[in-house]
Amino acid sequence: MSTKVEESQALIDELLEVYPEKTKKFRKKHFQIADEETIESGKCSIKSNIKSRPGVMTIRGCAYAGSKGVVWGPIKDMIHISHGPVGCGQYSWGTRRNYANGKLGINNFTAMQITSDFQERDIVFGGDKKLEALCREVKEMFPLAKGISIQSECPVGLIGDDIEAVGKKMTNELGIPVIPVRCEGFRGVSQSLGHHIANDTIRDHVMGTRELAESGPYDVAIIGDYNIGGDAWASRILLEEIGLRVIAQWSGDGSINELGITHKSKLNLIHCYRSMNYMATTLEEKYGIPWMEYNFFGPTKTIESLRAIAAHFDETIQENAERVIAKYQLEMDEIIQKYRPRLEGKKVMLIIGGLRARHTIGAYEDLGMKIVATGYEFAHKDDYEKTLSELHDGTILYDDPTAYDIEFLSDKLDIDLMGAGVKEKYVYHKLGIPFRQMHSWDYSGPYHGFDGFKVFAKDMDTAINSPVWDLLAAPY
Repeated sequence: MSTKVEESQALIDELLEVYPEKTKKFRKKHFQIADEETIESGKCSIKSNIKSRPGVMTIRGCAYAGSKGVVWGPIKDMIHISHGPVGCGQYSWGTRRNYANGKLGINNFTAMQITSDFQERDIVFGGDKKLEALCREVKEMFPLAKGISIQSECPVGLIGDDIEAVGKKMTNELGIPVIPVRCEGFRGVSQSLGHHIANDTIRDHVMGTRELAESGPYDVAIIGDYNIGGDAWASRILLEEIGLRVIAQWSGDGSINELGITHKSKLNLIHCYRSMNYMATTLEEKYGIPWMEYNFFGPTKTIESLRAIAAHFDETIQENAERVIAKYQLEMDEIIQKYRPRLEGKKVMLIIGGLRARHTIGAYEDLGMKIVATGYEFAHKDDYEKTLSELHDGTILYDDPTAYDIEFLSDKLDIDLMGAGVKEKYVYHKLGIPFRQMHSWDYSGPYHGFDGFKVFAKDMDTAINSPVWDLLAAPY
């Protein structure tokens, strides 16, 4: 066991001492220290995708968040009804900055929030009739909407409303798909089940229902890119430059028609594995479409991914990929030369939802930064196995860490940057630790592709090297 591994293990042991014995035993299973053996083998000992311990503060979300907030919400030409009390709908209003083309309220509804606004009377007598009336009202107010999804909140599942019957009735009456999504927040252990439920409803109601006018040998689909800050656009630029045709985006800047024609794709490219792998495997099983995971964070991983994607096609695409890589290489080298001296050796800690706890590692390392601890809110075992191969000896890996865990580690590891979500953001501001919101890019972006790396590098430099941190004096 190396010195680095021993030091990291001692730190975890110290962290766990604060918990009662029973809780300590439970929490211990959620940590792993990367060492040479596990990095090589990908052998993961972390317990993941299990319920958070009651009474321990978790930073996870719920199934509704996974379905409405991630998978269904960015589909731009549909109305997504938050069916239940106003709270969940209000909280998810405005989405995660899922950019989309079109005019708001005309053919782009992503930034809008429609809620059935359950009251006590609806809890007692049921909300089916109210939901029917709302669907009719939505169709009248927004005649260009191509479909409606019903995103059920907790009370709907508890009282047993039959949203499936309403969906079927309204589909026939309104002439557009009205899709019931059983994503009540209490389902599952985190937002991860919400992704799965959403994928299943796309499979059952939309997949394979539309036809593509003309198919070509270079047709691909982007799956699991939510176009946060324009990410999918930055990725699409590169795919089209190497000669591929993107026929569908799931689901950032995506449409219901794109969901329905994806079965015509020749290769499905999945970026966020955790939220969309179910869909990729389903399309493979039913239509024989191969799929691959790719990573467009940072020039190193972007170049690797472009070559891997091109390898699925002929020499023309492969030659195009090399030409595109050469085109951007000088610019990427200049960005690294500019920012790396300012960021070299800076220690980064990450706690992010789905894929980015591993996907962003390469981008930080391109800038000379070091990941000292990383992990997920809701990952599964295969996510951790893939993450281990990206880590260095002694790096701390964690699952569903508590607020206490990450504050303790950020202090003891003396980090230079925390990358996490909006729930953690203001805590670290108050602690005087530079922070980047890595769920929706903190009002910035894109971060994907070569164009995105320019923004990423600037944002990390601005966060860490801003003089404001030296002017803060904590009053506690």
